[in-house]
Amino acid sequence: MDESGKPQGPQDAQESATAPDTAEEAGPEAGKSLPERAPDEPSGTPEEGADTPGTGTGTGPRPGTGTAAENASGKPRRGATPGSVDGAANGRRGIGGGILMGKPFGVPVYVAPSWFLVAALITWVFGGQLERVLPDLGGARYLVSLFFAVAFYASVLVHELAHTVAALRFKLPVRRIQLQFFGGVSEIEKESETPGREFVLAFVGPLLSLVLAGVFYGAMYLVEPGTVPGVLIAGLMISNLIVAVFNLLPGLPLDGGRMLRAVVWAITGKPMTGTVAAAWVGRALAVAVLIGLPLLTHTGALGNERPDIGGVDSLTDALLAAILAAIIWTGAGNSLRMARLRAHLPDLRARALTRRAVPVESHTPLSEALRRANDAGARALVVVDGHGTPTAVVREAAIVGIPEHRRPWVAVSGLAQDLKEGMRVPAELAGEDLLDHLRATPATEYLVVEDTGEIYGVLSTADVEKAFVAAMARPS
Repeated sequence: MDESGKPQGPQDAQESATAPDTAEEAGPEAGKSLPERAPDEPSGTPEEGADTPGTGTGTGPRPGTGTAAENASGKPRRGATPGSVDGAANGRRGIGGGILMGKPFGVPVYVAPSWFLVAALITWVFGGQLERVLPDLGGARYLVSLFFAVAFYASVLVHELAHTVAALRFKLPVRRIQLQFFGGVSEIEKESETPGREFVLAFVGPLLSLVLAGVFYGAMYLVEPGTVPGVLIAGLMISNLIVAVFNLLPGLPLDGGRMLRAVVWAITGKPMTGTVAAAWVGRALAVAVLIGLPLLTHTGALGNERPDIGGVDSLTDALLAAILAAIIWTGAGNSLRMARLRAHLPDLRARALTRRAVPVESHTPLSEALRRANDAGARALVVVDGHGTPTAVVREAAIVGIPEHRRPWVAVSGLAQDLKEGMRVPAELAGEDLLDHLRATPATEYLVVEDTGEIYGVLSTADVEKAFVAAMARPS
């Protein structure tokens, strides 16, 4: 904090993350002080249990594998694409989860509100097609269409469960599965350790979709063509085939892009090189979809009748192509950003980001505690008992909210948060291990300790987030 009472970040988030030796020699945040005066408009105390980096954004490069680093970024999740293109973790625990439908293999499955919009669209479009194929159905065709929409997304769920089972097999934690607009999202919190596992994790989804397409193809011989079961089974066969083929396209964020990334990673030995290659192929695919899909539809290359230029069908095709292209392009860009972040993750070190702290007893007036901190060049306060054992950390935002004239009568114990299990952070933690630790016990401040148990300082979530943003901005 500065003397005005406004919270300050690290001296330089980027410098703190990249120059740990200097931080260790000089001590955490040396030369900075806690506020002596409150600002004109005191800020409120942050909500307890506020999210820390690593609690679920996201979004990373590969479908269905949101690492803790990606989750921490708070960036938009990977764009979903038709059928089942997986996304990253959201960056915030429980945000946008939707309706819980069950927990297969112990993994919660949610249906996002956007799914109902897509289900209504599928019901309307497929109902129009049924009117031409089965005109005798009348209004009942929309009930059949709704059943098709649900069955289709059940197929998408199978696709996602394939990724989930493979991830659990590789001991990669899966936060949740979400069915949403244009597909599904498998939020896997760790990255594959080898390119071989990356390839398998990506391939099992399209493989299961191909298997489903084959099953429905075989079922077509068991029903009579031109009937409701015949039309439904044919539609599910075609839709699963499209899902599989589309996801096998070799560009991020599609499953095929992850497979390409794994191959390049295996050849070069560098996962970053694989990500860059697959992401740029993904961007090329986005351009191809934007231009090629309306062109193929208009020329009748997809087997449909050639529509008139400027008709409603042409406009719909162009809009669909634009949406798909935007999703793929954005997902590829997110992949590059998340890869760059992972490259800088080791720079996020608890020791380098820690603020110097002074110990005070619980009955110490705030004004006296601040004086001691400022004299020592510290920026944090740790409450200790009579034996010097730390029991709580004084919240920075709570200090700012106390006017200067009241500080001699306010004890630091009233502004402190008791140290819970997990709020003690080893000074040597860094990178993804540090983010995992913070995610496990959400708080605004943590006590950083040496291996001997000695107090090293206080780690602020705000400082970690700023260092995180600085890492995202730096080139690889």
